[in-house]
Amino acid sequence: MSELINNSNKRKELLKHMILKLHDGEAPEDVNRQLIALLKKVPYGEVVEVEQELINEGLPEQEVLRLCDVHTKALEGAIDTDSAKPAPPGHPADTFLQENKLLLEVVSQLEEIYTKIKSADSANNYNELFLKMRGLFNSLMDVDKHYQRKENLLFPFLEKNGITGPPKVMWGKHDETREFLKAAIEALSVEGDISAEDAQAAVDFVLKQASDAVADMTLKEEQILLPMCMDRLTEIEWYEIYRQTSDYGYCLYDPKEEWKPDGLILETEIPTLGDAIKLSTGSFNIEELEAVFAHLPVDITLVDKDDKVKFFSNSKDRIFSRSRAILGRDVRYCHPPSSVNIVDQIVADFRSGKASKAPFWITLHGRFILIEYYALRNEAGEYLGTLEVSRDLTEERALEGEQRLLSYSKEAESGE
Repeated sequence: MSELINNSNKRKELLKHMILKLHDGEAPEDVNRQLIALLKKVPYGEVVEVEQELINEGLPEQEVLRLCDVHTKALEGAIDTDSAKPAPPGHPADTFLQENKLLLEVVSQLEEIYTKIKSADSANNYNELFLKMRGLFNSLMDVDKHYQRKENLLFPFLEKNGITGPPKVMWGKHDETREFLKAAIEALSVEGDISAEDAQAAVDFVLKQASDAVADMTLKEEQILLPMCMDRLTEIEWYEIYRQTSDYGYCLYDPKEEWKPDGLILETEIPTLGDAIKLSTGSFNIEELEAVFAHLPVDITLVDKDDKVKFFSNSKDRIFSRSRAILGRDVRYCHPPSSVNIVDQIVADFRSGKASKAPFWITLHGRFILIEYYALRNEAGEYLGTLEVSRDLTEERALEGEQRLLSYSKEAESGE
């Protein structure tokens, strides 16, 4: 037995045999008991190697995808991650892990509501519970950015290291989860009174399937994918992923720590673009442009033509708080469910050319706030996106008479 436990090839052969038994229909619980009894623990890297070998030997990727969740259940508690390298704060792997924690918190909140719905308590307000779940599923939709970073940044480096099959299988699970989440959002968008029977059916057949898919993927990442990537990828490869992460945005999380490999002269090893930005009426360098947006007395948010949040200004007195977690997020999921229909109408009218500006004004904490949306178009009239501009006009509305003499505010005099 000790020879089996300490011999990698024999362990992998046994694991391969067990996985094939799953494909022949054996119950995952039985396979799990046999694995733990025979091997105690399976090193995380060997799980990926066995899946790759099975695919190389002719097991169709679609078959691996079909039983991927069964594999996960069978391997639960049998994967050894004790030797996994820790990821420092700010490292892309750490960012994936922090995002997973927040995703699981959302899933936990949904599970609490599922339990309440399944109790069929006559005091339940199912319409209110559906509204809460719609907001939580809007948050789960943020996982798309997490998956895009894996697909477009992490998986290419795995493929360079000869690991091609498992990323394809995982990508297939991403797409499956995306479809589950879309179905959940649709199921939660029903109108009219919701009965206990309809609410329970939605949980059983749509909602739990979607949230479980998100939770299961966090397990696959934390026990197998990320430990293996920490072993295989070089610091330069991780830094290339780090540099491009913000292009896709973060999932429910905004890392505060910067990260770069120790002891590497990155400027000579990784080319960077110059910081000059030339426009038709002049130019900025990056520092100047950052300062301009930081000092503008307005909040600006840019949504691109594909309805994804692309940019926001970050002045110290923002009216509506923003974090980099919204970058790359569908604009519909940045608003409460009750106002999504308004967002849809604005975007549709801007895209079609029916309208080019949509103003709103509200009173928030005693302040008068003007919120305006502008359709962005190029010289040919093609729709480029939507610009949201918010201003606090409380002081401006109170102005009277004229001020012709130079006068500084107390804030300016104090140097703030």
